[in-house]
Amino acid sequence: MVGGDGCFQKERENMRDFAGAPGTLTALALRLSQCVFAAGSIAAMTTTTNFFNSTSFCYLIASMGLQIIWSFGLTLLDAYALVRKKTLHNTVLLSLFVVGDWVVLNGTF
Repeated sequence: MVGGDGCFQKERENMRDFAGAPGTLTALALRLSQCVFAAGSIAAMTTTTNFFNSTSFCYLIASMGLQIIWSFGLTLLDAYALVRKKTLHNTVLLSLFVVGDWVVLNGTF
């Protein structure tokens, strides 16, 4: 027990303050960049010739559309948390983020 109980309390507080945690400026930037890159991939796919002849491109368009909607919703949630100075460290909310990201990831790949 080096440093007493105060040291352990400080470690617990720091575990919640990692880069990309929901409700932080980094999370807002990451989710916004996900929206931008998903929109860029849609633009790149739709501007190719014979786009509608390939079923895989049509599936990827739908998947990237879902990615844009999901990321934009979480971007708005992060922005709301930043404006209201609230933390999003609720277990149920974080579980929803994980499951939602997993669903979008599996749809993309």
